[in-house]
Amino acid sequence: MNKLNKKLILRISLVFIIVSMFSFGMNTFFLSKYLLYQKKHALALLTEQLEIMDTSQLLRDVEVIENKHGVTVVYTSIFEKNENLNTIISDKLNKKGITLSKFWITEESIAKLNENSMVRKIYNQEKLKSSFLVTFLKKDNYIFVVGESISHSTDTLAIVNQFNVYVYIGELLLLILLSGLFTKQIVRPLTQIQEAAEGISKLSFTKVDIQTGDEIESLAMSMNQMSDKLKQAHQAMEEKNQNLRDFIANISHELKTPLSIIKAYTLGIKDGMDDGTYLDVIGQQTDDISGLISKLLELSKLQTEQYQITPFDFRPLFHKTLQKHRISIQQQHVEISVDDSLLQDSWVLADEQKIEMVLNNFISNAVKYTSNRQIQITIGNRESDLLFTIANGFANGEPSHWDNVWEPFYVMESSRNKLLSGTGLGLSIARTILQKHNSRFGLHVQNGEIEFYFSLPVCLKGQ
Repeated sequence: MNKLNKKLILRISLVFIIVSMFSFGMNTFFLSKYLLYQKKHALALLTEQLEIMDTSQLLRDVEVIENKHGVTVVYTSIFEKNENLNTIISDKLNKKGITLSKFWITEESIAKLNENSMVRKIYNQEKLKSSFLVTFLKKDNYIFVVGESISHSTDTLAIVNQFNVYVYIGELLLLILLSGLFTKQIVRPLTQIQEAAEGISKLSFTKVDIQTGDEIESLAMSMNQMSDKLKQAHQAMEEKNQNLRDFIANISHELKTPLSIIKAYTLGIKDGMDDGTYLDVIGQQTDDISGLISKLLELSKLQTEQYQITPFDFRPLFHKTLQKHRISIQQQHVEISVDDSLLQDSWVLADEQKIEMVLNNFISNAVKYTSNRQIQITIGNRESDLLFTIANGFANGEPSHWDNVWEPFYVMESSRNKLLSGTGLGLSIARTILQKHNSRFGLHVQNGEIEFYFSLPVCLKGQ
């Protein structure tokens, strides 16, 4: 039996003991008083009814009243002397089975009756272990005595309480047994939840199958949901850690190569091997490092700075950006086709400068990597968005993980030739910008062709 079982059984038993002690005390100190109060109240109600009855009717219905209300009713003339009055009433009570060792109507009581007031008395019969509760009522020339015999309850209550103690002990033992069974059913699923929580703490992300139809089942469902979310978060963290390790490895590679070249050419200058070009090479490598650092700072800045979201016309921005690449397009003999026939609403809500950076990156990549010297650009409307796509042939095979192209320093050219691969930060910058715009973006690869796309929300002109 675990600690929770013991606690539940102990507390349930303690509650039962407290309730039993309260019941015992109430029986001992208040039950007899409560019974006497109820008898007095019932007798008072009856005498109030008798007081308003006609005397002749009351005399006729004495026996009916006794049988109906369980009381004894006797009467006599008010004109009798006090001694005779007490004797007559006692004799009449004796005839009805009420034998009183202590009974006397005082002069004071008779005086109150003559004033038409009811007199209530209780005569304690100690030897008989009973009391006689009585009301004296005067109607016309008669004194009516309405009484009820009440047994003393002290001895009876003592016996009842003793019996109750035995009952309470038996009930307590039964309660402990049943509590053990019931609490076990409650604790068992909680134990499963505890084991699942311990498993989650050890990154096993286990689940529990509990069907109790109550809050414990809801807790188990919440635990399972938490396990799923923690598992997803853990996997995402592992991926981020792996990306970070790849990022460090890649940036180390990107910096190590130019630094090695700079060091080699510096030693060459010291050894007098400079043919007049060494400083130019060192300057070029320094520019490459500076450009790389600038790109990294730009990527970091894009992740934290506030964007200026304003409405602008996408069409002229696209043509202006495309015009910047005309020379490289002509030099590489690339043919570009633009289809904007489905573009009806060209005004979008975005940061114009940042979207220009995305367009620059997508177009330059397409020009650089196209294998068939063909680029197809499509601009149109889809629902409430503007959709931009750019596709080109791709002959270098399919990378194993296309999603990695958005990661920093991932390049499609395995040789990392600067003329072909660049720094590998362009698509990371584009992804950051598009994520900040809550844009739907991505890529498709099919039949030797790769297509990049993104969308922007359309707005009314000038709004």
